[in-house]
Amino acid sequence: MKYNLPKYVLAALLALGISCSTAKQNIAAVKNTGKLSIDRKVDSLLSLMTLEEKVGQMNQYNGFWDVTGPVPKEGQAAKKYEHLKKGWVGSMLNVKGVKDVKALQKMAVEETRLGIPLIFGFDVIHGYKTISPIPLAEAASWDMEAIQRSAEIAAAEAAASGLNWTFAPMVDVSRDARWGRVMEGAGEDPYLNSVIGVARVKGFQGDLGELSLAACVKHFAGYAFAESGKDYNTVEVSHNTLHNIILPPFKATAEAGALTFMNSFNDLDGIPATGNAYLQREILKKDWDFKGFIVSDWGSLGEMVGHGYSKNLKQATEQAANAGSDMDMESSGYVEYLAALVREGKVSEDKIDDSVRRILRVKFQLGLFDNPYKYCDEAREKQTIGKQEFQDGVLDMAKKSIVLLKNEKNLLPLKKQGQKIAVIGALADDKTSPLGSWRIAADDNTAISVLEGMRKYTGNQLVYAKGADVALGTPKFIVETKINTTDKSGFNEAVNAAKAADVVVMVLGEHGLQSGEGRSRTQLGLPGVQQELLEAVYKANPNIVLVLTNGRPLVLPWAAENVPSIVEAWQLGTQSGNAIAQVLYGDYNPSGKLPMTFPRNVGQVPIYYNHKSTGRPGGDTPTESVFWAHYIDSENSPQYPFGHGLSYSKFEYSNLKLSSNAFASNGKITVSVDVKNNSTVDGKEVVQLYIRDLFGSVTRPVKELKGFELTEIKAGQVKTVTFTIDEKTIEFYTVNDKWEAEPGDFKVFVGGSSDTELERSFSYSK
Repeated sequence: MKYNLPKYVLAALLALGISCSTAKQNIAAVKNTGKLSIDRKVDSLLSLMTLEEKVGQMNQYNGFWDVTGPVPKEGQAAKKYEHLKKGWVGSMLNVKGVKDVKALQKMAVEETRLGIPLIFGFDVIHGYKTISPIPLAEAASWDMEAIQRSAEIAAAEAAASGLNWTFAPMVDVSRDARWGRVMEGAGEDPYLNSVIGVARVKGFQGDLGELSLAACVKHFAGYAFAESGKDYNTVEVSHNTLHNIILPPFKATAEAGALTFMNSFNDLDGIPATGNAYLQREILKKDWDFKGFIVSDWGSLGEMVGHGYSKNLKQATEQAANAGSDMDMESSGYVEYLAALVREGKVSEDKIDDSVRRILRVKFQLGLFDNPYKYCDEAREKQTIGKQEFQDGVLDMAKKSIVLLKNEKNLLPLKKQGQKIAVIGALADDKTSPLGSWRIAADDNTAISVLEGMRKYTGNQLVYAKGADVALGTPKFIVETKINTTDKSGFNEAVNAAKAADVVVMVLGEHGLQSGEGRSRTQLGLPGVQQELLEAVYKANPNIVLVLTNGRPLVLPWAAENVPSIVEAWQLGTQSGNAIAQVLYGDYNPSGKLPMTFPRNVGQVPIYYNHKSTGRPGGDTPTESVFWAHYIDSENSPQYPFGHGLSYSKFEYSNLKLSSNAFASNGKITVSVDVKNNSTVDGKEVVQLYIRDLFGSVTRPVKELKGFELTEIKAGQVKTVTFTIDEKTIEFYTVNDKWEAEPGDFKVFVGGSSDTELERSFSYSK
């Protein structure tokens, strides 16, 4: 693609003392990072910018008019249009498709004074058009290669559509299933969140080529700890929890090269994250030496007024800029007030320069200055969207995400011929719900349904009965989903189908838009009348395979006790039905493990495996005393623990060994365990390593995941799996306000879930 030498290049050449007459000879030097660093290019451009143009780079607008239609003449759209023409906009979001992106980029590059390109952001959370499983489901795979490939597929389709920035991954450690956005992350464990976050950053960003996106790690920080699981609610966490639980995934992704971060809606220690200098300036930019930029969440700058922290938008602007929030998403505070605040001496221009440097640096890293239309190739867009290799990739990811929670009476895998199977549940025939939440570029009705997937196996007689709707009407992304709580008119048809069947496959759970942002729940059972439907069908035929499609852990005490087989199938995206059918029929042996604990009841929530012991943890000796940490109406233990997941294979652990029972500074020990596949079916197992620090300068969890290995073991084979423990493994954020390994005694556990009891002991000394 040919285009005239951009104005920003000519201006930069002049600033560097290069005459226009020699511009052609020297343009290579300007573009070549090896000869002229990105930082020098950024500084040269910054020196040419007015204060208003600098502030403009810190301003992000949502798409505000149809770029193929008439120019807006009045109202906010007209005002934003004028800002765009003046170069007072640094980024746009929710503008997608090469045609529209190119039109806006052309305006920024060719019609503004300096011609600085825009960066285009979009919520590419688990796919663009071709949809992968929701992130919580992907986390259940514990397969980093598959997760990275899923992000690569999402990035390729989005970048081919003109986008160059995704607001993902979310690495919020999530302990409360009432919070709807658990579907968007990797669950309750800091270590698992860290490695998955790194895999997703690598997948999105790749080599920052034409089919890559800049990642945006979110939400910094503490968002998932909202009180009572209610979205946008107050957060109250300790300094210890912040550093040992919440921050590690953010640090890992920063070190992996994530180009941007997003701050969060919540307050932390009484200060909204967008105005929190401790988070943004002290930890991220200073302690971690993060070179990218921080964008606010949607309107979070203005929402500091709602928090009662700022008296008006102008003060919120001052507080956010001073705290280190570099780009304002859709509050208009920066573009309206920031230049005036600098002139009033309330915000230093040095801080503005720092933010703008960060933003320009990312644009250079993306190659937008070398070619502003790098992402604007309509032919590539047509060739890339929906490629068969992408369909194959999301199918692979979907199969790996499925977790077998329970399997009794040999119901699974299903026989491939000679059976009459009743398939029951509205979600079995739904082609939209499996796409899940946060798939805003995808088209409704494009997922493979469970019924479609099962019908590809032609050896059995399938009978379908809806039983009952889950949602009323057509759920929409920005509208509250209405749940069916009264209509049971289809129960009789479902019961009759079950009576005549050998096996019943019931597909129940949440609609895909019943989890996600703004979708908190106080009850975690099967929504609406589905529990009644399940019990009615069970009376007719107890040979039930319950397939759950949901975006969060559910409370399933009745099903866990009565239903022989339970499959956690989440919301698996475009290839959902094919993946589920292949697992049900045994063409794929499930290997997924839970990334979040499933509670027995909502009263246990938040519930998580790496809790503290407390001073009265109870013991193994039965006692009538009431004075210990427990409930009087429920067990303490979860329904299904973190890391749990069965297989059609049977794995047995034995011979846990340590190379030594002690190590010192700069030393290490190895841990080995034998895992036998005591079955006739080849399978994969996630072998998990946990450590308990028995005492420390601050209280320590009863167990912490410190390593895992996804390994394939042939039928009848024994495989020895080995882990290494060193100082880094046992480090934590101590009473000294730093990460360090403390001398002491430890236990190490290895098994197929967090409730493993196979253990050994060791000690560490300095």
